[in-house]
Amino acid sequence: MGFTIGIGSSRGMRELRPGARRRGRACEGTTVAEFTALWGWDVVPGARAASGACSCGRPDCPAPGAHPLDFAPRVPAGATLGEASEAWAQHPGASVMLPVGRSFDVIEVAEPAGLRALARLERMGLPLGPVAATPQGRAHFFVAPGAAAELPRLLYRMGWDDPSTLDLRGLGPGTHVTAPPSDRGGLGRVRWLRPPALDSAAHPPAARLLLGTLAYVAHRSRA
Repeated sequence: MGFTIGIGSSRGMRELRPGARRRGRACEGTTVAEFTALWGWDVVPGARAASGACSCGRPDCPAPGAHPLDFAPRVPAGATLGEASEAWAQHPGASVMLPVGRSFDVIEVAEPAGLRALARLERMGLPLGPVAATPQGRAHFFVAPGAAAELPRLLYRMGWDDPSTLDLRGLGPGTHVTAPPSDRGGLGRVRWLRPPALDSAAHPPAARLLLGTLAYVAHRSRA
């Protein structure tokens, strides 16, 4: 997938450089532009939660602070710093959510198992994409699109006849994940276990390269 980084000035590029330091609280527009312009991801404004109440205004909201705002349009991949800041100014304080299924799918496991699997995968030198951790104790491994639909077949081919024994699931089209450093559900901030990088964010690895290790560690963690 190709995308253009159109920040428009050398100063803007410095602000969006991976790992760049910023003074004070990071501008929401800058955070969004990192995802759109650097990593090539769509971004959607999401609801926030406080004291169990969701900012969407629904008293019966089934997922307070953990869903996109229905009335807020997405900020598309490739949006520049100026475009992202202008779009986000319409929804100040919104959480940053990423639609799953276009640029990446997600394999979700318990965070302790995810940390052990991540260490194994790094030692093995396998290609890795971004990995995030939620305040609910879940780890999200970003993998190539299509992984969620292929997951049952891949697990079966690897010898897992009953995937229900694994604390592991795929997230695909129609789902959204909360991006660091946004709060999720009023429970705390999502954080990176392995932050995005230019060589893997736009082209995350195929699920089959990681799944054997993830499934093994997830199974051992439940034993």
